[in-house]
Amino acid sequence: MKVRGQIVDIANRRIYKGEITIADHKIVSIEEKDCSESHFILPGFVDAHIHIESSMLVPSEFARVAVKHGTVATVSDPHEIANVLGVDGVHFMINNGKQTPFKFNFGAPSCVPATSFESAGAEIDAIAIKSLLSNPEIKYLAEMMNYPGVIYNDDEVLKKIAHAKCYNKPVDGHAPGLQGEQLTTYINAGISTDHESFTYQGGLEKLQKGMKIIIREGSAAKNFEALIDLLPEHYNHMMFCSDDKHPDNLLLGHIDQLCIRAVAKGIDVFKVLQVACINPVEHYGLDVGQLQTGEAADFIVVEDLLNFKTIQTYIDGNLVYDKGQSLIKKVDVLNVNNFKAKRKSISEFAIEPNSNKIRVIVPKDGELVTSESIEKPLIRNNNIISDVTNDVLKITVVNRYEDKPPSVAFIKNFGLKRGAIASSVSHDSHNIIAVGASDKDICEAVNLIIENKGGICAVSSNQQHIVPLPVAGIMSDQNAESIGQSYAQLDAVAKQLGSTLKAPFMTLSFMALLVIPELKLSDKGLFDGKSFNFTDLQVS
Repeated sequence: MKVRGQIVDIANRRIYKGEITIADHKIVSIEEKDCSESHFILPGFVDAHIHIESSMLVPSEFARVAVKHGTVATVSDPHEIANVLGVDGVHFMINNGKQTPFKFNFGAPSCVPATSFESAGAEIDAIAIKSLLSNPEIKYLAEMMNYPGVIYNDDEVLKKIAHAKCYNKPVDGHAPGLQGEQLTTYINAGISTDHESFTYQGGLEKLQKGMKIIIREGSAAKNFEALIDLLPEHYNHMMFCSDDKHPDNLLLGHIDQLCIRAVAKGIDVFKVLQVACINPVEHYGLDVGQLQTGEAADFIVVEDLLNFKTIQTYIDGNLVYDKGQSLIKKVDVLNVNNFKAKRKSISEFAIEPNSNKIRVIVPKDGELVTSESIEKPLIRNNNIISDVTNDVLKITVVNRYEDKPPSVAFIKNFGLKRGAIASSVSHDSHNIIAVGASDKDICEAVNLIIENKGGICAVSSNQQHIVPLPVAGIMSDQNAESIGQSYAQLDAVAKQLGSTLKAPFMTLSFMALLVIPELKLSDKGLFDGKSFNFTDLQVS
């Protein structure tokens, strides 16, 4: 088979007309040859850090969408499903992904559970990590979120890192806001990347100390604008990722969107493509071709180098996307789950006041970090309730693996004027999380999730909307177009209820993520990410 066009040679920084010959899944020759084709041929895009589960799609369905945007491979942390199902969840992702030609590269989840301050459905200890890393299909030790454990020499944490070094596999980092000597200690332990930088200076310090920075642009966390000015000078040590991307966003674009934005800023296209196509392959040692003779025939054909509209995608020489049509076949999905919570009553969400001050979580739109504010509570019938007027709403996290009482706190910036939204997608343990304008609404939303054994929903006095997620309570068994449309409709309902956030469900899902400061809520209580311990809701 032969493919002709303008060949983009990233390594030698040149573009020339030519012909690629493919046989036995590999490129056997690349010849400079005059041709009439005006389109461009370049290596496929690689997402350098993603949780496939956050797309609410199983890997095989994710692949069918990603190739439309020129993505041929991902570096995938199956951390989300591992928190629900343990090692069995990791194997589910690998086996489902292997039923497609797409090149998923899964890591061994390093922090299951993420902390001891929350309830997960499983635990993956250092012995299990060693077993996973011995599998050649596991490419790296996934993000080491327990940075206090690294800094203060936690034995179990250091064993996991040592196992990765033993198998000569890279260790991914997770170091939001870490700087100075603590950052140095973290890096020196063997941590090689970070995708949690949200300021230019923070990213620069990590680069200067030898880390590789991954620019993240997901559905909730958006750090492209903060970090992109680092790329022209540090392009050899940077990558692109989406981390967490909801299905409606994935249908619109993937790594191609970051390339479009970077080139539009006037950044050299070869540097941009180095970051998008080459660096992840080299850093993780992936079996992904880079448009070189003798390598796997993994490449894309795009209309131009401005909008990067994909015409065709090839993986191992097979045409997997052609002129608007994904050629990857749908795969039957086995629904696996772990859901034991029972229906809750309204009274379980009540909070008896003992102070005239409460701590309130304050999220920032487009970021995972939060801050803390001290507010005066609104009290009715000896119960602290949601203060809709001042946008101080009640938030709850409910253990889904055991039948336990809800954990309750308060949050700003969601803007709901009525009703409630809830989800069983709540990083990292994926308990049920909900926020609402009244205890009744919150209870109704939580029970709707419990009845369906997983999903995302919005409720009000006159409506109920739910997108069921039967696969581990975090993924759908439907196709991307169906789940993407359903999610977009649900997002619109949340905004009709008053939410002013760009991605209310994605933001909600991170309000239980304790390893991102400053104030979060787990099923066990309100958590201070700075002191890395629980804190009181009511302030004396």
